Amino acid sequence: MKHEIEIRTADGIAKAAVIKPENGAATTRGVIVYMDAFGPRQALYDMGQRIADAGHVVLVPDLFYRSGGYGPFDARTAFGEESSRTRLKSMIQATTQEFTARDSAAFIDALAGEGATGPIATVGYCMGGGRALTAAARYPDRVKAAASFHGGNLASDAGDSPHRLADSIKAKVYVGVAGVDNSFPPEQSARLAEALRAGGVDHAIENYVGMAHGWAVPDHGVYDKAGSERHFKRLLTLLEEAL
Repeated sequence: MKHEIEIRTADGIAKAAVIKPENGAATTRGVIVYMDAFGPRQALYDMGQRIADAGHVVLVPDLFYRSGGYGPFDARTAFGEESSRTRLKSMIQATTQEFTARDSAAFIDALAGEGATGPIATVGYCMGGGRALTAAARYPDRVKAAASFHGGNLASDAGDSPHRLADSIKAKVYVGVAGVDNSFPPEQSARLAEALRAGGVDHAIENYVGMAHGWAVPDHGVYDKAGSERHFKRLLTLLEEAL
């Protein structure tokens, strides 16, 4: 069951979808789904409903709210069209890790307002993957599980790269890596693994051989049903174990 809310942050109003179990069961466990680059849309809501039906209150916030009205974008064509590609890149650049980390305090409060007052998880896809890990580091008392699927730049040279925060993460972490992904090459995977080990983080990094960046989300052109089902199995197991 989905309904829309507005969340007041330090910088304005972020729209968000709240998704609860279809059977109406009450739960205090919460999950924030950090979107990919194409914005909140039906594909993410459907994924959120599946997570909710496993016993969670799910929040899907619009991370691009500072950029004003937009799309959502078509995941199959947006980067292939010059106008939408330019707009997307500017919105991604304007939505820094720090902005999302700061917003996440309001997201956590919004979940509590919807009944999710217990442990929560952060889950991210594409650009959301790094944000899920960063939120886990920023709010270790609340975030008990964090997952990234085909997340990009998780261990880059940037000053705000999530791997730099590993020693602040107390959550159980799962990272699902696309088999071929220029935004997260093998050297970054190795760097992330070393940072998580050094930080004492309970974690797993799994390579989805043959999967392309975006494989888990149904409206992507590279969507792979078997790979997506595998991702759901890993994610729901993580949530059950950690929350």
